[in-house]
Amino acid sequence: MKLNKNLFQGKIEVICGSMFSGKTEELIKRIIEAKLNGMKFIVFKPIKDSRNPYEKIVSHSKTEINAKSIESSHEILSKSLNFDVIGIDEAQFFDMNLVDVCNSIANQGKRIIVSGLDMDYSGKPFGPMPYLMACAEEITKLHAICNETGNMANYSYRKKQNNQQFLIGEKNEYEALSRIAFNDKMKKRK
Repeated sequence: MKLNKNLFQGKIEVICGSMFSGKTEELIKRIIEAKLNGMKFIVFKPIKDSRNPYEKIVSHSKTEINAKSIESSHEILSKSLNFDVIGIDEAQFFDMNLVDVCNSIANQGKRIIVSGLDMDYSGKPFGPMPYLMACAEEITKLHAICNETGNMANYSYRKKQNNQQFLIGEKNEYEALSRIAFNDKMKKRK
């Protein structure tokens, strides 16, 4: 029996980490490499991510690439039919169906590159990200530099007390912290 090689080419790659760790930059880099290798690509982002222009994702170093803003992860299925590589930025803001969507597309022999926060402001696993990490063939965990200690930062600390899980923001609202600095600030907050 001869196996179809396309069944084994599909995969899910997850790029995760704290805020300011370079996740979007890494996603853009991988998409550009795919483009240079002649692959057709499309990038999606959640419509609720209002920090960047509607049809772009932009890294903190101002690298940018075109992206489709969508409401629901199910839109990815119909809009990615003619593409080899599918990029998804800010995946933590999508619904839990994103896991099934990514698996379905990878099972079609396509490459899925997903970028997002692995933990929310309270240090808890965020949205579909832990489930995507469980299904992924490849996981890249990036780290920022702690604003307090200068060590490796793994946490996105929300500066203002607000219990909403989804709060879009930048350096005015968040800072990257190491475990010890994060825990210290969280204790002082209580």
